[in-house]
Amino acid sequence: MKMIRNVAVGISGGVDSAVTALLLKNKGFNVTGVFMKNWDIRDETGNCTVEKDYEDARWICDKLKIPLIQLDFVKEYWNEVFSDLLEKYQTGYTPNPDILCNKNIKFNKFFDVARNRFQADAIATGHYANTSFGPYLENFKENTNVHLLQAYDSNKDQTFFLNQIPQQTLRRCMFPLGNYLKNHVKTIAKEASLHKIAQKKESMGICFVGKREFQDFISEYIDDKPGEYVDLDSGLSIGKHNGIHKLTIGQRCRIGGCENAYYVFSKDQKTNTIIAVDSGIHPALYTDFLITQDVHWISEEPHELRHSGVLSCDFRFQHRNPLITCNVYKISDNRLFIRLSVPLRAITKGQYAVLYSGEECLGGSIISYPGPSFFALNQQNSIIETRCCDLIALTSGVQM
Repeated sequence: MKMIRNVAVGISGGVDSAVTALLLKNKGFNVTGVFMKNWDIRDETGNCTVEKDYEDARWICDKLKIPLIQLDFVKEYWNEVFSDLLEKYQTGYTPNPDILCNKNIKFNKFFDVARNRFQADAIATGHYANTSFGPYLENFKENTNVHLLQAYDSNKDQTFFLNQIPQQTLRRCMFPLGNYLKNHVKTIAKEASLHKIAQKKESMGICFVGKREFQDFISEYIDDKPGEYVDLDSGLSIGKHNGIHKLTIGQRCRIGGCENAYYVFSKDQKTNTIIAVDSGIHPALYTDFLITQDVHWISEEPHELRHSGVLSCDFRFQHRNPLITCNVYKISDNRLFIRLSVPLRAITKGQYAVLYSGEECLGGSIISYPGPSFFALNQQNSIIETRCCDLIALTSGVQM
């Protein structure tokens, strides 16, 4: 086996990637910093955060005395991440651009360039995650499947966002921060005279939106299309919205003149109607099963699912949600039926169902059908009960 020496590190300009590069250099690897330019459009203030991040990345690499190369993936990001986001929002789905960026850009395009153009033996990123090959690929074996494992810092674990990572890339990917707490990472940065970066405010939310409200940002790319808000319980119109693409399931609606706060239950693309409920814990927002498509297993399809058709494991569909137990049933080669142990709120089409077994992230798939909701089931049961009473009355001659 060829010794792994040359490592291309994704440098974002933040503390996590800076400490990643530092740890690798201290381990004796030949480190090359790579800044990925994925977005080049200025916000409403005329600023482009990419420029400031590149300046910080350059400062980091100068301090660490390692080379920095900038790769332009703006076209690829637009075609393979942002265009998909626009399409999904217009059709009522709620996509996750961070997962798509990892799948198509960081662990695909970046990996290919690093291996083929820079002759890197491996790539590294500042994600909080682990693999069965170890943080520095000390257990690396060619042509052997590697497993994606949760980070030591459970509050920062980012395996959720890596659920679509290709096996070929993961085999040659290092996550040096996998065994560190975030506070420790900041301490390491300060001790290495990287105070400027250690004190930098951590980016939150979707990177290209910046400080804008998402509804204002998305209106720059998708035309407003006014429609009705309709109350689920009464069937009455309760207000107007500017487009179903601006809201997602479970989100609070901005409806003037209403005594109660309303929340999105569903979006009808054909009628351009948003069905809303008057409580954040309305039973219409909860369901305990879902159907998914386009399944991606990071290592391989679990043995239990392959042989018995059912897998007991853990589930989450949002990054910070606690894991809950579930049963997974195989419908076809790329579709799953998932029954949850407890009902969850606002499961939405387009989000990812990510599955875990112990500390291992098994993979994920796109949610294509959530439901039916507890409200729908209760309505159905009421109809059945009424029809049963009518049938009993008819057959017994008793007036109900």
